[in-house]
Amino acid sequence: MTAVTGETATAARRRSFARRNPTLVVSGGLIGVIIALVVVLPFFLPDPEAIDPVQRLLPPSVDHPMGTDRYGRDLFSRWASAGRVSIGMTLLITVCSVSLGTFIGLVAGYFARVGRVIMRVVDAWMAFPSIILAIVFGVVIGPGMTSELIAVTIIFTPYTARIIRSRVLGLATRTYVKAARVSGLGPWQTLAVHILPNTLPLAVVQCVLLSAGAMLIDGSLSFLGLGISPPTATWGNMVADGRVYLQEHPTMVLFPGLAIALFVFLLNIAGASLRTFVDPRAKLLSAQLRRRGRAQRH
Repeated sequence: MTAVTGETATAARRRSFARRNPTLVVSGGLIGVIIALVVVLPFFLPDPEAIDPVQRLLPPSVDHPMGTDRYGRDLFSRWASAGRVSIGMTLLITVCSVSLGTFIGLVAGYFARVGRVIMRVVDAWMAFPSIILAIVFGVVIGPGMTSELIAVTIIFTPYTARIIRSRVLGLATRTYVKAARVSGLGPWQTLAVHILPNTLPLAVVQCVLLSAGAMLIDGSLSFLGLGISPPTATWGNMVADGRVYLQEHPTMVLFPGLAIALFVFLLNIAGASLRTFVDPRAKLLSAQLRRRGRAQRH
């Protein structure tokens, strides 16, 4: 009886969460579906690198749902394989940049003197547009997966560092943190035990929001030939390959381009919804806007 009651309460909480956060649930579910598709589909589709000159530049059909490219390769197979690479690269960049940014933000927020120096560097770094920096790094370091990972991680790290630092500055004045200092707990232990756990929700939100930017940068670099190079397929270099045949075979550009646009759109929606759910100030602002909207309707 107790187990049944517990399961019923859990189901009720899930339904309540879904009702309160429909945008987050729907966008998160669609992101999960896209990731599942690009992970699972390549195991059941033809070899994305199989060349067949006889089948080159075919329109969409039953055998080739997205058509074929100039080498006769199946575009649906390449789309799924490219999605695995593009999304995997996006997640790797995001995890690396958020992890490094969280560490820098913790240090800059807790150690005041060091923090002032770090934040001047961060402010100067953030003054440059991300895409320009990415192109410069791509030209200087050269194309490839490793160089793209290093370049984009360095570019996105300051955004997380600034947000985490502002959170640490507020936490450092809390009573329990002061008590930890008085009790003799070292600064690194205080950061690990009392401050880091309270910054993790913001770090999660940053992961989602920065993933959208990382996907755009990855697609842009691949399109320009400065990211992951062929024959490894990504959505970005699929768009680059298809631009020559845009008028005759627009599907070569349409499907990977739509995939990038949809994935970025869903990540932005999910990130904004998650920030409202996690951040008390954003949650309060959202509640005030809803009350104002209801008052105006009545």
